[in-house]
Amino acid sequence: MLPADLHTHTEFSWDTTTGDMEGSCARAVELGLPAIAFTEHTDFISWTVDPAVLPERLTKHMADETHLVPPPLDVEGYLAAIERCRDKYPALKIISGVELGEPHWFAGETAALLAAAPFERVIGSLHSLTVDGRYRLVEDEYLLRPVPEVLRDYFAETIRLIETCPSFEALTHLDYPLRYTPAGYTFAAVDFEEELRAVLRSLAGTGRALEVNTRRTVEPLLLRWWREEGGRAVSFGSDAHRPDLVAAGFADAAALAESFGFGPGRHPWDHWLA
Repeated sequence: MLPADLHTHTEFSWDTTTGDMEGSCARAVELGLPAIAFTEHTDFISWTVDPAVLPERLTKHMADETHLVPPPLDVEGYLAAIERCRDKYPALKIISGVELGEPHWFAGETAALLAAAPFERVIGSLHSLTVDGRYRLVEDEYLLRPVPEVLRDYFAETIRLIETCPSFEALTHLDYPLRYTPAGYTFAAVDFEEELRAVLRSLAGTGRALEVNTRRTVEPLLLRWWREEGGRAVSFGSDAHRPDLVAAGFADAAALAESFGFGPGRHPWDHWLA
């Protein structure tokens, strides 16, 4: 049995035009998944962006010529869709949730959101850096600064996220900035071992889980260092923004996690433990 997919997105995530909650449930059933979590994006930020390089699907969220402002999550509509899917797919455990973007910068808004609805799974993420008082997406920073400098700032900010925000149970896509490195740049984890180990050590110290995100090929060194730095739990997330990508790469990811001593928890949808 494949692990539960505990990080997916549907039509309720503002950044996708291909999300489909019912379609993702159907795909999970087809794959024999024990559970799926719909962790919709919640971002309280206003990014300074270059509209010339912004994906067309996001341009409708521009507040003016230079600021991208995500809309709020439709909590009522989202929870109603969750209940419809639970009725339609009773054999599949369907978990409600959110992906908190940069929650350490927006503590009040984060607390209000989590108090307003019974989200069962909360994951934390970092997509941005603060530069000269502006919020900028990591991928845009590559247009202005050397890649190693951006990556080191990203890992340092991730530690601040971990140490100042207790609201999430798993850290997602630590490798997020690697999705967007410029053509020709080759990333080697060993070149950033000190910075990555510091992130993992900080996370392990809180007792939270590290997500094995399969949107990119999983870096084996991250799991090795996670164990060595005291990490005891992992979860699996496809970060799928469309149904056909649910649980993509999970067989290989689960085998890799097992090779480092992680195995299923008490329930099939629990974090895997070492």
